[in-house]
Amino acid sequence: MLRTIAIANYRSLRDVVLPLTGLDVVIGANGTGKSSLYRALRLLAECARGDVIASLAREGGMPSVTWAGPEKISREMRSGERPVQGTRRTGPVNVRMGFAGDDFGYLIDLGLPRPSGEPPSFFQLDPEIKREAIWSGPVLRPGTWLADRRNELVRVRAGRDWEHLAQGLRTFESMLSEVADPVRAPELLTVREQVRNWRFYDHFRTDADAPARQTRVGTRTPVLSDDGADLAAALQTIREVGAVEALDAAVDRAFPGSRLEIAQLGDRLDLAFRQHGLLRPLAGAELSDGTLRFLLWAAALLAPRPPALMVLDEPEASLHPQLLPALAELIVEARAATQLVVITHSPLLVDHLGAAATRVELVKDTGETFIDGQDRFDRPAWNWGSR
Repeated sequence: MLRTIAIANYRSLRDVVLPLTGLDVVIGANGTGKSSLYRALRLLAECARGDVIASLAREGGMPSVTWAGPEKISREMRSGERPVQGTRRTGPVNVRMGFAGDDFGYLIDLGLPRPSGEPPSFFQLDPEIKREAIWSGPVLRPGTWLADRRNELVRVRAGRDWEHLAQGLRTFESMLSEVADPVRAPELLTVREQVRNWRFYDHFRTDADAPARQTRVGTRTPVLSDDGADLAAALQTIREVGAVEALDAAVDRAFPGSRLEIAQLGDRLDLAFRQHGLLRPLAGAELSDGTLRFLLWAAALLAPRPPALMVLDEPEASLHPQLLPALAELIVEARAATQLVVITHSPLLVDHLGAAATRVELVKDTGETFIDGQDRFDRPAWNWGSR
């Protein structure tokens, strides 16, 4: 299980170290950094897929995503006694992200491209990967260090010494996605597969052209896709090899007297939702937005092959308050098989999750995101090391 997430200099997350417990609910007012936290977690996952640089470039590159305030904020600036103004920079412009769990930890340090005498590149918005590290246990220490990447060179621990594993790694390539040696560096493969297994679900489309409303060729689907395009196949997989009783119970709790079936139309699958009083089932294209969205969440949370980490962004969106108890029960039941981070605006959903979830409230002061109530003694130990 992940125990800690650390983000530095990404938008308003100037220096956030978030402890995790298994089911964590992140709340806070608009603009306090909840969306930035969600994006930062996605960026961490994209390191293992080789997409982190492209994703940052699509957000506008380093000038757009880095902390926009001064490097240091004095007490007088926070109190308003002095205007917030820039100070002389002593450290590099960077974005740093990392996590630590029971087994391994990982961090990545992204910075500005190095100036060169060559003609300017067309890809000046692309940051460069300056450093990556993997270690054992919750905190990076000299004795726990297992793999280290600095610029183009990757090395791994060999007893008390270091052994070069790869050289010439390009600045836009992560060692997680590009380096594989199951003999000399099994931890690289372990962390890569762990992170690739994470799933992120946010704002499923429910419009008339939504992927979830379309009939699709059916194949066994143990994990719902990010856009929900394989919803019918995922639900049928649950019916055949998963927790079918839990699925039927969730549908009945949310829509009393209703029954969910999957219709086979040649080689394609579609939803067939039976409701009391109707003479025929409703197809996926006919379902209300709220009904479709609830079924998407049910398919994600009851996955027969649950991911190691599931991050849900505003799962209450488009759902009637009467559906929130059923959704909360699905989330609580899912924590037995997967670790969850739920980002929500709904106090009602938080109340229904009750004591099963740990609440984390984000607040903002002088443009910077903080975890409410966290002081230096509550903050988990974290070490970024140096370049």
